[in-house]
Amino acid sequence: MLATLGRVGNGNLRRCVSSAKLMTSQFGNQPSLKYMSNLIDEARFDIEPYKLHLLEEGPPQSAVLTRQEGLQYYKDMVTVRRMETAAANLYKEKLIRGFCHLCSGQEAVCVGIKGGIRDVDTVITSYRAHGFAYMMGISVLGVLSELTGKISGCVRGKGGSMHMYAPNFYGGNGIVGAQVPLGAGLAFAHKYKGDGGVSFALYGDGAAQQGQIFESYNMAKLMDLPVVFICENNGYGMGTSQERSSASKSFFTRCDYIPGIRVDGMDIISVREATKFAIDYCGSGKGPLIYEIATYRYHGHSMSDPGTSYRTREEIQDMRQTRDPITNLRERMVSSKLAEADELKKIELDTRKMVDGVVKQAKNNAELDEKELYYDVYEANQGGDIRGLVPWQTHEHKKTQKAINI
Repeated sequence: MLATLGRVGNGNLRRCVSSAKLMTSQFGNQPSLKYMSNLIDEARFDIEPYKLHLLEEGPPQSAVLTRQEGLQYYKDMVTVRRMETAAANLYKEKLIRGFCHLCSGQEAVCVGIKGGIRDVDTVITSYRAHGFAYMMGISVLGVLSELTGKISGCVRGKGGSMHMYAPNFYGGNGIVGAQVPLGAGLAFAHKYKGDGGVSFALYGDGAAQQGQIFESYNMAKLMDLPVVFICENNGYGMGTSQERSSASKSFFTRCDYIPGIRVDGMDIISVREATKFAIDYCGSGKGPLIYEIATYRYHGHSMSDPGTSYRTREEIQDMRQTRDPITNLRERMVSSKLAEADELKKIELDTRKMVDGVVKQAKNNAELDEKELYYDVYEANQGGDIRGLVPWQTHEHKKTQKAINI
């Protein structure tokens, strides 16, 4: 993806020099004048051509990235990467138990989609959900504390890795592919209410063979629902490559009556522009779309999977060196003079320090009292006490938390 430094839109690139005294860094209250003298405010980048199915036109082949957007995207991707690294370490320390599915390497998907959606749009995804949970409004503390089962977790330690929710984010879901018909249901709700929203329902390449996904395609097209079915294709469904698991390895052409697009999921600008295109298309009443966002995960399927028995270490290292979404954005911003290398390095160091502090806080926070396990089971409890492990044990039910997305 090349930066076009000559012209943007209908004129030359705007430079920041004249407005430097008025601008402040979005990562602090002090003016970032150190970085302003030789920097530009925006640049246009070419995007690798999208592959289209049943569409004459797709997302644009170039897009403008502003300095402010680039810095925010960079900070978000670095934060997700550091958060997932912290989760991996906590799992190795046995402070996280059970399942833990990390999205390191796939940061451009969650950050790019968030960069393109509006407040009215909804997102639902699979259990590899920590990045989306953070991007949709849960703090790093809320994620890491939830993973470690602490009361400062986003659902007070009750949900763990697979059940995190935020406004307009309907969670990671533990049953393979089960979130896809729910995503179609969210789209039906958008259409029923007439709020103009679009639903984004994500699933992996391993789940792409699920029958309920094709049933969702059918229902969505019958009613022309505003939903984007997104196959987040990292190449491996659990420990099986798509070459061995999929008779058709073209996930965006799986349906002969729904248009599809293949997106470079290692390029955050490509993902963002595809998201904006989907909102314009689905939100105008044209019905659903199917996306295949090609990405890559550095860790195994879950923390119990070393991730090297079905692929080589050399393959992983090559992806890190040549396709990493964070490194690529950094190189583009520096080469186009949207940012200085030292400026981005400071973001990395500040983020590392912040996440390290959150890890200490999560470790020191308390676990939920046993009696509170039976609180907030129902939004409106109609049945009195909650039955325990055996019928003759009952427990008091209390409503202590405010529900979201109802």
